[in-house]
Amino acid sequence: MHRRRLFESFNYAIEGFLYVLKTQRNMRLHFLLGTIALLLALYFNFSKLEMTLLLVTISFVFMAEMFNTAVEFVIDLITNEFHPLARIIKDISAGAVFVAAINAAFVGYLLFLTNLPLNSVQTGIDYIRGKPLHISFICLLIVFATVIFSKAKSGRGKPLRGGMPSGHSAISFTIWTITLFISPSNVLIGLVFVLALLVAQSRIRPGYHSFKEVIVGALLGIALTSLIFSLLRL
Repeated sequence: MHRRRLFESFNYAIEGFLYVLKTQRNMRLHFLLGTIALLLALYFNFSKLEMTLLLVTISFVFMAEMFNTAVEFVIDLITNEFHPLARIIKDISAGAVFVAAINAAFVGYLLFLTNLPLNSVQTGIDYIRGKPLHISFICLLIVFATVIFSKAKSGRGKPLRGGMPSGHSAISFTIWTITLFISPSNVLIGLVFVLALLVAQSRIRPGYHSFKEVIVGALLGIALTSLIFSLLRL
């Protein structure tokens, strides 16, 4: 019971994030820029400290935008009439987003521009090509984001349960495809494939997903992972 409540809490949290992402144009812009920044950080081989600073900065911007949206909804819920204090509260919450965005701009400048070597583009390409772990992380990130956005657009199911496509199936077959690309062991590849099938089956039996949703999830994971590995390991 406790585990189920925790799982539902994660679902509600993700739904809240997706609601802000779908309804707030600024949040969509922040999300796009944050995703690009993370991919570039992998591309240019950021240190652990630099990556941590970047993640904290991006999270700070997201949180500020979400709190701003929540404050606006609370004010609108309390009163429909214009009140100078309500306007001040909204301005203050919007100012918090502005401060977070300015901070992100400075952090981005310090991390990306001041230490950017002239030959960093080719260096980044060569580095990622030689690091299957980085490619694997990119694959998992893109597949997960694609599943979440697909569910949000279709309006069916919850972020972590139900809907088209099956996220569990997509991630499990993404991991299998990664193993197929980087592992020389046929035994390991076979075992991971069996585990992926078991994960897919576990989503059908309780009725969380239909057979079609599981198949689409598996094909999505395989296709995106194969495409990314093919592009980055040319």
